[in-house]
Amino acid sequence: MRAQVHDLLRSWGMTTVFGNPGSNELPFLDRFPADFRYVLGLHEGAVLAMADGYAQATGRAALVNLHAAAGLGNAMGNLANAAQQQTPLVVTTGQQARGMVGLGAMLSEARMTEVARPHVKAAFEPLRARDVPRTLAEAHHLAALPPRGPVLVSLPLDDWAAEVDPHEVEHLGTRRVATGGGVGGGEVEMIAARLAVARSPVLVLGPEADAEPAFSCAVALAERARMPVWIAPSPPRCPFPTTHPHYRGVLPAAVAGVTGALAGHDLVLVVGAPVFRYHVDRPGPYLPPGATLVLVTADPGAAARAPMGDALVADPGAVLARLAEQVVAPADRPAVAPRPLPAAVAVEGPPFPAEAVFDVLAKALPADAVLVNESTSNTAAFWERVPIRRAGGLLFPAAGGLGFGLPAAVGAALADPDRPVVAVLGDGATQYGVQGLWTAARHDLPITFLVLRNGEYGGLRWFTGPLGVRDVPGLDLPGIDAVTIAAGYGVPGERVEALDQLAAALITPRDGPLLLEIPVASGVSFAG
Repeated sequence: MRAQVHDLLRSWGMTTVFGNPGSNELPFLDRFPADFRYVLGLHEGAVLAMADGYAQATGRAALVNLHAAAGLGNAMGNLANAAQQQTPLVVTTGQQARGMVGLGAMLSEARMTEVARPHVKAAFEPLRARDVPRTLAEAHHLAALPPRGPVLVSLPLDDWAAEVDPHEVEHLGTRRVATGGGVGGGEVEMIAARLAVARSPVLVLGPEADAEPAFSCAVALAERARMPVWIAPSPPRCPFPTTHPHYRGVLPAAVAGVTGALAGHDLVLVVGAPVFRYHVDRPGPYLPPGATLVLVTADPGAAARAPMGDALVADPGAVLARLAEQVVAPADRPAVAPRPLPAAVAVEGPPFPAEAVFDVLAKALPADAVLVNESTSNTAAFWERVPIRRAGGLLFPAAGGLGFGLPAAVGAALADPDRPVVAVLGDGATQYGVQGLWTAARHDLPITFLVLRNGEYGGLRWFTGPLGVRDVPGLDLPGIDAVTIAAGYGVPGERVEALDQLAAALITPRDGPLLLEIPVASGVSFAG
């Protein structure tokens, strides 16, 4: 790993290291490269100030190597000065060996990342030894992004002996992270130029693009540039109409899945999403062979953290608008063929296939409806079959926990009483936010709550496969009667015995809420 880190530091022009070494730092300094310069200071406070002056004079981030918590403490006065001055510094501290920290060994500090606060923009200690290069890359980019400032990285001394998968570092040294502010400085024009010469570009959109005019500008850009459009993994919003012929679906939430889905494209333009928000651990190359990536996001943390691609920190909507004006597909770029529609499923329920329920919902749903989805075991089928046509058309829990869906539907209905709201909920998820039914009833909100009852935490049951576990308790949910529970809160409910009953309920005007409990077959269509 040491050689890989040295190569990264060279690529960033950080070959001058300011420090006062201790035992924890010796593995980093072992076989110090001949083309590097080590500037020794006789006290960590002086070391920090020298690096500060160097960074201010060069205009680039400087690297500081301090000794454990004590050395960091010695440097705190001048670290506070650097923070106030907004000086870009990568401040590394030598941590004791990982196995020694929990024992309270000499020169260990279990809370090292807290020592420097509040005088750093961020503080990291890699969760794994192999994460050291990517963590240093994140610190480097974050320190240089406005507002500039010091970033701390605590480095356990035994991490330097670890091996790192080449896939995890292959893009780190060539990444360029810029800030667009008002999208000036030619950054958008450079993206437009790359789109113009790409053989097969693809657009990936995230939640930051789910607002007008970004939503409409994304459509215009996709059409003018003849690009297929994917939605970034684990989406909490829908930033592109799923009925558009350029729409391809939601990217899988795994490294290997994303790479496979994007195979054949030479330029990946990601707007308004992290790169990428994975969920399932299926490692591999971050990009297909021959592909490059450009990220546009308003989140400097996401731009700094990405393991591949160039990044522009700017307003995604403004960038999409500019690109939609500037980009025109070359004459030889083929048109985007619509994706095949999903096949109908046989219905023999109850219990019904979730796909059949979503097909009924798709036919009966008003075009301007707001959908709230918290049926997590059916997310893939939901995205494949339920149309979302307008900005703000979908809400989904972003952090992966339960309890958002039902009360979020109440909030959406209160915000816009004229826009119909349909909440698609798992029977387990319903119990986390069930108190929201009382508020829906008190305010006579015309929300349709669809409780898909499969009698289990289906998403968790699916995960037992990828995680290699078995005989797990707590996954079954027998005996929950959502209709009776709803009645207790003042919300009328029905048990759906036929899908015609569901269709009729969805199209019948109402002055208040309604809960429909729909038995669905066990099984998972999880977008992993």
